[in-house]
Amino acid sequence: MPSLSLIALPSELFALSLALFAALVLGISKSGIKGIAILVVTCLALSYGTKASTGILMPLLICGDLFAIIYYRKTVKWRYLLRLLPPMIVGVLLGVFIGHQIPVTTFKLIMGSIILLSVLLLFYWEYRETTRVSQHWIFAPFFGILAGFTSMIGNLAGPITNIYFLAIRLPKYEFIATSAWLFFIINLFKAPFHIWVWETITYTTLMESLSLLPYTLLGLAGGVFLVKKIQEQRYRKLILFFTLLGSLAILF
Repeated sequence: MPSLSLIALPSELFALSLALFAALVLGISKSGIKGIAILVVTCLALSYGTKASTGILMPLLICGDLFAIIYYRKTVKWRYLLRLLPPMIVGVLLGVFIGHQIPVTTFKLIMGSIILLSVLLLFYWEYRETTRVSQHWIFAPFFGILAGFTSMIGNLAGPITNIYFLAIRLPKYEFIATSAWLFFIINLFKAPFHIWVWETITYTTLMESLSLLPYTLLGLAGGVFLVKKIQEQRYRKLILFFTLLGSLAILF
């Protein structure tokens, strides 16, 4: 596990650089530039190992969510959050109790394929300018359960919820605020399972999370600046593009 030391071997320095980059990108993502979180998950897994990285990431996620719900507090759309939250909790519970039985390779293949297919459908819906599919009663439960499951297993729920919020055509700031509240609640719900069931959050991982926190805060500030500069329609296209890249990264 890399530590924030000025004296490090080349391999340790590389791992440390990946961890710091991941913390910075996490802040940018949580402040509203959605779809790039796959970089965070990947870099931290390379730095700390797949299992340990989930425990280190969780406190940083909660801090990022807390910033976002305070900063964007006036634009949250509770009705959409409440549609997605109950099935997402069900998905988290499924992930806690049966997720460890699924091989990592199989999980990534299935999730990457689902996200890629969903993104392609979104591009089609954008072209047709339709929201009829997203209004079907099964739409929110399906994406909610899928998001909760992937969130518990690999912190990969971001692309799934991006697809949902883009499909219902939430404006930029409503998208960011509603997503922030959703993940703040879900991550708080997940934390006890990481502490007492999976034991991935310990005193050691908390200290490592704390050492990365300043870089997450820096990313949050930078992300807020970037969000203000991006026009509404371009924001939708940017998130679609990043989500597409994320699905390919999961697959390959």
